[in-house]
Amino acid sequence: MKNKRHFNLLFLLNLAFFAGILGSCKNTKTEEPTAYLFTYFIGNNPGEESIRYAVSTDGFNYKALNNNEPIVANEDISGTGGVRDPHLIRSNDGKTFYMVVTDLYVPEMGWKNYAMILMKSTDLINWTSTIINIPETYPDTFSEVYRVWAPQTIYDEKVDKYMVYFSMKEGNAPDKIYYAYANEDFTGLESEPKQLYYPPASSDNKACIDGDIIYLNGKYHLFHKAEDGNPGIKLAVSDNLTEGYELVSNDRVDEATDPVEGSGIFKLNDTGEYILMYDLYTKGGYQFTKSKDLKNFEVIDEDISMDFHPRHGSVLPITEKELKSLVAEFTTFDNPLVEVGSNDVIKQNVAIYNKQNEIRVPVKNGISLDAFDPQFQSYPGTTITPKGPQNFTEGPVEYTVAIEGKGKQTYNVIVAKDHNPALKGYYADPEIIFSNKTNKYYIYPTSDGFNNWSGTYFKTFSSPDLVDWTDEGIILDLKKDVPWADRNAWAPCIIERKEGDIYKYYYYFTAAQNIGVAVSDDPTGPFVDSGKPLIDYKPDGITNGQEIDPDVFKDPKSGKTYLYWGNMYMAVAELNNDMISIKKNTLKVITPDKTYREGTEVFYRNGIYYFMWSEDDTRSPNYKVRYATSKSPTGPLEIPENNIVIQADKNLEILATGHNSVIQVPGKDEWYLVYHRFTHPKGKSMGREAGFHREVSIDKLTFDKNGFINEVIPTLEGVTPVEN
Repeated sequence: MKNKRHFNLLFLLNLAFFAGILGSCKNTKTEEPTAYLFTYFIGNNPGEESIRYAVSTDGFNYKALNNNEPIVANEDISGTGGVRDPHLIRSNDGKTFYMVVTDLYVPEMGWKNYAMILMKSTDLINWTSTIINIPETYPDTFSEVYRVWAPQTIYDEKVDKYMVYFSMKEGNAPDKIYYAYANEDFTGLESEPKQLYYPPASSDNKACIDGDIIYLNGKYHLFHKAEDGNPGIKLAVSDNLTEGYELVSNDRVDEATDPVEGSGIFKLNDTGEYILMYDLYTKGGYQFTKSKDLKNFEVIDEDISMDFHPRHGSVLPITEKELKSLVAEFTTFDNPLVEVGSNDVIKQNVAIYNKQNEIRVPVKNGISLDAFDPQFQSYPGTTITPKGPQNFTEGPVEYTVAIEGKGKQTYNVIVAKDHNPALKGYYADPEIIFSNKTNKYYIYPTSDGFNNWSGTYFKTFSSPDLVDWTDEGIILDLKKDVPWADRNAWAPCIIERKEGDIYKYYYYFTAAQNIGVAVSDDPTGPFVDSGKPLIDYKPDGITNGQEIDPDVFKDPKSGKTYLYWGNMYMAVAELNNDMISIKKNTLKVITPDKTYREGTEVFYRNGIYYFMWSEDDTRSPNYKVRYATSKSPTGPLEIPENNIVIQADKNLEILATGHNSVIQVPGKDEWYLVYHRFTHPKGKSMGREAGFHREVSIDKLTFDKNGFINEVIPTLEGVTPVEN
């Protein structure tokens, strides 16, 4: 019995020992990544060059954390006041995170800087940092360096160190990509930088920046922006991390036609495919492409959604535990991490109103609301209830959002059949007409969403009732159809004229800050340019402003047709009968007052000529419309005491309501104001970029008994269908 008891005791001890080992192994096993962390900055203006976070559960759909505000204060890490180009990796043992950023504050320094910042964290929330000033650290070899850009980090398993690589420029030499190993505690570089990549002689000594390395199939793939030949993102490959990179091809690997920079390559958690993303920095966009072999990429922009506008960033796969930790730290009830999954929802315009605890969910026309399911989706660490279809016909439905560690909050969810924006997507400066030829309304906008108003084509949209709009496609492409200008396609206007038995359409447009005219037999084109600008000079006495924003108006009393234009001044001239030239001896300046900025609109009602214009800058949330009246289409102008036509509704966050046109329902004293606004609701937090991410809206225009305009209150609901 003694031996048996001894055997049983040994057996139990051994069992406990091995169970402990197995348990220990299980507990230390690295958790597989299931989500993604996108770190980025948002622009070049004050407050925009800061590190921000967004998260995704699938690598395609991203939500900003911390209300798209910085996750670390610049004053805690930067020597200049600004940081950009953040690149984030996980350490080889999975316990530490390393981030490197450019130390640069563009508003004060332009594009010259001298340092980068090395950062370290164990939780992605709390960071330590060190500034590495290259000329100060290496005065004997790099004293003349005046650009230190876009650092990245990669683990070198051969030497068990982390290699930091970045571009530098000194003197008249082009930017080159260098590298150095970080010291053990990631607070400095072990030695002076060495050149990493040597472009081929055919590169004509052009700059190389924004290096981005990933390892696949025994090869190191160095994506980088090359300025030689056809500038763009190109690929060099080597067997070794620190040398021997050879350019694969002079062709770009990115799929853009616009300038790009800021390559960001990462591997998807589930499919083994790779995402190459990059910054369309002149366009205000970000493009995502996908590849299986790092050689052939396809654009997947239609699969991507972001509630922010990033600049040069990187994506790191993270675990569910890490995602929950980030959500708990950087999510608030002001902007909970919930998404709407239903394809019947206009997702761009879903709005959360924090003060009212409301969520507004606009849906497409024809959707029944008696059993509608918005399909709310939440991130790990958050929940939203109830689930499934709800009855929204009797008003808002209460939903509860819970955030782990922060509690719960109830929101009234309003599902609305909003008609604003009238056009889906980014458009601005809308001109509207009613065509007697087709018995339809047409809107002719600026194509928006391009960085710094850099669009190059015009489209039109048709509707039988001012509610249901059809995209009729491109009607004039500056690069193809206009020989005298190929940039800045802005603010058109149009007039229909019956000439004998046929209709003609004269389309006046802005291109390269001059005004042209094109002609068609149909409101949807094709339009043929006259071959030269109509207005490419300033009126006598005018020294500032631009020759933009035409408006055309036929005087119903005299039958004469007038063209109006100008930025910072309002000019008018009578058009000749050919409609493609003006009577220069009739040109005069009739600027109403100092509030005039641009966007003239002229119409006639009950013996009164109305002149509308936009005040302030289109990038300002206070952009608004004012008006004056006259007894003549050429002035003088009389300004009513209260002459605001429309201005922002800051409670609903409908901002920058301006640059309008006006339409009368044929045969009726029924009028509508067509205008643009910042994209809603994101425009409020986009800074200057909101000024070229605008949407077209329509609201009713009314008058008092004396003919004065009643101020239009901008709405989300828009208008109901009109009958002609």
